[in-house]
Amino acid sequence: MDRRRFMLASAGTLGSLSFLSAINKTFAAELESQVNRVENMSAEAAAEDEDFWGWVRESFTVSPNVINLNNGGVSPQPKVVQDAHIRFYQYCNEAPSYFMWRILDQGREGLRQKLADLAGVSTEEICINRNSTEGLNTVIFGMNLKAGDEVVLSKYDYPNMMNAWKQREKREGIKLVWIDIPQPTEDDKTIVDLYAKAMTSKTKVVYVTHMINWSGNIVPVKAIADMAHAKGAEVIVDAAHSFGQFDFKLEDTGADYLAASLHKWLCAPFGSGLLYIKKDKIKNIWPLLSAPYPESEDIRKFENLGTRNMAAEMAIGAAVDFHNVIGAKRKEARLRYLKNYWVEKAVKLKGAQVCTSLKPQYSCALANFGLENWKANDIESRLYDKYKIHTTPIVLEKINGIRVTPSVYTNLYDLDLLVKGLTAISSSPPPVGK
Repeated sequence: MDRRRFMLASAGTLGSLSFLSAINKTFAAELESQVNRVENMSAEAAAEDEDFWGWVRESFTVSPNVINLNNGGVSPQPKVVQDAHIRFYQYCNEAPSYFMWRILDQGREGLRQKLADLAGVSTEEICINRNSTEGLNTVIFGMNLKAGDEVVLSKYDYPNMMNAWKQREKREGIKLVWIDIPQPTEDDKTIVDLYAKAMTSKTKVVYVTHMINWSGNIVPVKAIADMAHAKGAEVIVDAAHSFGQFDFKLEDTGADYLAASLHKWLCAPFGSGLLYIKKDKIKNIWPLLSAPYPESEDIRKFENLGTRNMAAEMAIGAAVDFHNVIGAKRKEARLRYLKNYWVEKAVKLKGAQVCTSLKPQYSCALANFGLENWKANDIESRLYDKYKIHTTPIVLEKINGIRVTPSVYTNLYDLDLLVKGLTAISSSPPPVGK
């Protein structure tokens, strides 16, 4: 009965708490109790309830010896997601070709429904893949563009995507038009105008990164999309860092095409992602990997990956349920609270350089912090060597600082230690000769 219930859960036939209970009854009961305690609080009040978030921290298996403040790169999974992954993996190994292809493969439709509900779109517009790079490359290389067609994009877009566009430029002669977005980003009209002024009658695509991963600044994608559509262009949105971090539905972006990495802020298994394409656009995109009917209107033509990690894929459902039970608005409020908690202290340090907005509509968890005369790599190495705090050094265009990305399991002690470390660094001379 336990196995049957677990398999029914994987197919999406049980609710969030029921699915989590099928994996770990004790954990699900504790989670329900904790959530009930904050249920009547505002999201902002719940964001400061350290007892609740302390319990959430205990749901993860993070290292006690390293303070991980690079959750933006890839997030750890709560133990309940790890357990689901392991159970599916063991199940597959009993008879792989049977249990993977005849049983678990059927669970994709239930998972598709769960992700579509979370994203606020139709199941016929969502496909499940391995990451944002795969999803966005599918669209970039699958579009019917010809020599002379123009694409507008930003110098702060993600390298894998910029390289994909550069490859099309080199091979096919499309023209890339680059814009430089101010960091921080705090005025919608300024940003929209930058994209608008770069467009011409030959512009076919406007490519936008929803949250700039280098700085954490949120770009007004819906306003950009509305402008681009009015000028006859299609819009691709990179939502690698926004999906699962703050609360929105995909239609809120105005995107024709959008991809996200679920192993970031949704805390799903490593190597899991989704691709969204508006229903009427699917037929126009060629699959990145061969499919029997490449011009089909079926979103599933983009899932023709061959043998895939079925266990990891099915465990995405546990991550969605964990996210839903905690609550998207509570999660967003907590992440923004954590960012503000340390930045508001660090910004007062001598030589502080913050290129991330503190306005709620323009940032959430991510922030980039630098110090005058210090190289980002030196700040990063000093923090790790002395305090075992793991961050990401960013040197790009006008950005020279460490990217700090707390998660739902991060506590205030971690951030106090970060500020202590930055304070010590700010009062000491930078390394010489580097």
